Amino acid sequence: MTELSAAHDAAVTDRGRLAGSAYKSDRDLAARQSLYRWQTPRYDLPGLVAEQLSGVHGRVVDVGCGNGKFIQRLRRDRPELALLGLDIAPGIIAGVPGPVAVADATRLPLATEGVDAALALHMLYHVPDIPQAVRELSRVVAPDGLVIASTNSDRDKVQLDDLWQRAAGDVLGTGHGPARISLSARFSLEKAPAFLGEEFGHVEVIELPGTITVHAPEPVIAHMASYRAWADQHDVPFEAAIERARTIVVDHIAQHRAFEVTCLGGILVCRR
Repeated sequence: MTELSAAHDAAVTDRGRLAGSAYKSDRDLAARQSLYRWQTPRYDLPGLVAEQLSGVHGRVVDVGCGNGKFIQRLRRDRPELALLGLDIAPGIIAGVPGPVAVADATRLPLATEGVDAALALHMLYHVPDIPQAVRELSRVVAPDGLVIASTNSDRDKVQLDDLWQRAAGDVLGTGHGPARISLSARFSLEKAPAFLGEEFGHVEVIELPGTITVHAPEPVIAHMASYRAWADQHDVPFEAAIERARTIVVDHIAQHRAFEVTCLGGILVCRR
């Protein structure tokens, strides 16, 4: 691991940064979530998770529940389930319908085999000790239960990576700027099965490829700006790079009528 990647890993997993900035409210998470409104095909991710839980009855915990997007959907579609949301950031769960609690994924405040299913959706890459978090998920889920995780591919949104490097290079006057930080790199769709396979004998990967097409710069720029909690990791004046990216996208849309971003995320359904 290079010194730079080690610093990025530390920043992605720093609890103070996560709870005090990145997820202090749902502003930045909501900006990242909202970009998918322009994706084709459209995936109803909460609906897909609910579908995977169709055979589950009883207790479900959403570890790293964030702004409650999945909990709220399950409360509507599966009111008979006993749902608990856990997150390390008190601010982001303030508006989530209870019960919710502040908790660490590596030390879950749950009894062994105490739930029938556990969700870990787009969050395991923020955990410093991913294997320990997977062991905890395995510990708290009943023997016939399941764990559903999700993350993005290493090949996800490469156009935004290229856009950032071009914008950063223009701001720095270097032509090609430093790479932007990747949140999911530590637990990408390519790496996740090996982590999860240490505890679960069957890990099904459901890939969700798509293309985001925007005709105005705002959704893309809001997504890129949502990384402001890690602005110090980019080795470039963050706001200046964001504004330069806006100009690049505006020019691209004027020339090509749209700006496209290819996406690849996925769900991992784990059973013993």
